Amino acid sequence: MAKPVELLLLENVEGLGIVGDVVRVKPGYARNYLLPLGLATEPNEEIMRSLAQRRAEAERQAKLERARREEMVEQLAGFEITLVRSCNDQGHLYGSVTAKDIVEALAEHGFGLRVRDVRLPQALKRIDTYQVPLRLDVDLETEIKVWVVPDRELDVEAPPDLEFDNEGNLIERPAASEERAEGDEAAAASSPQEKADGEASEEAATAPA
Repeated sequence: MAKPVELLLLENVEGLGIVGDVVRVKPGYARNYLLPLGLATEPNEEIMRSLAQRRAEAERQAKLERARREEMVEQLAGFEITLVRSCNDQGHLYGSVTAKDIVEALAEHGFGLRVRDVRLPQALKRIDTYQVPLRLDVDLETEIKVWVVPDRELDVEAPPDLEFDNEGNLIERPAASEERAEGDEAAAASSPQEKADGEASEEAATAPA
C-alpha cells in the first residue's frame, strides 16, 4: 500500500482542513484532485509564511461558522416541519421524501443546512410522523419532527386483501375463491389408484364384523 503524502493546503478543503494546514493524504487523492486543482502543494516555509494572513482569516471564518451552527442546533431542537405529499389510500407515497426535501423545507424557515447534515437512513415513503436526526458537526446533533401528510382526505376503509411491502409495492395475494379452486383441481388430479384405495378403505370400515 502506498504511503500517505504530506501536502500544504492552499485553499480550504471541506472535510480535510483550511488554508495553511499541512495534511497527510493518499497519493491518488493528491495526484488526481488536490494538486491538479491547485488546492495544495508540497510544504515549504516560504509558502507557509505567505499564507499566514489568509490562514488567520480562515480561522476567523471557521469560528463564526461554528458559532452559527451551535446557535442553529439550539433553535432546531424539537422543531417541526410539515410536508404535503400525494399518496394512495393506504398512505404510501407516490414518490418519497428525501434529505434534500427536508433541507429545502428548513431553508424556508431560515435554516441553512447541507444535505449531509440530515441523517436520514432511507427515504420516507408513507404518510406518518418521523423523528429525523440532524448532525451539523461531530459534536452538534439534534432532532426535528417531520410530518408527512396527504394532500387529500384518504379512504381509510381500504380493501382487506390489499397488502403492501416496505417499499409501498402491492403484494399480490390469491383470493380465497382461487385457493379453493386450486384445492379442487389438486383433488381432481389424484390418481385412480389413490381413489380406489380410498374407496376400499371406506368399504372395510363399513363392513359388518
